[in-house]
Amino acid sequence: MHTVLLVSLVIVSIALIVVVLLQSSKSAGLSGAISGGAEQLFGKQKARGMDLILHRATIVLAIVFFILALAITKI
Repeated sequence: MHTVLLVSLVIVSIALIVVVLLQSSKSAGLSGAISGGAEQLFGKQKARGMDLILHRATIVLAIVFFILALAITKI
């Protein structure tokens, strides 16, 4: 059981890394922070298409990652 959870955790972590790296950059660097990059916090730019799918996949994979990590520590 421990081995199955460990292998699942490794697979989910690699998938999470890949999904995060595939997302498009949403920041403008330091100039965006100075000149109003906070607009993105309040949802002025909506994610569409592939960005929306990647965003949702990131959330799901992150939740699964934390559940697996907690499950491994309990065993």
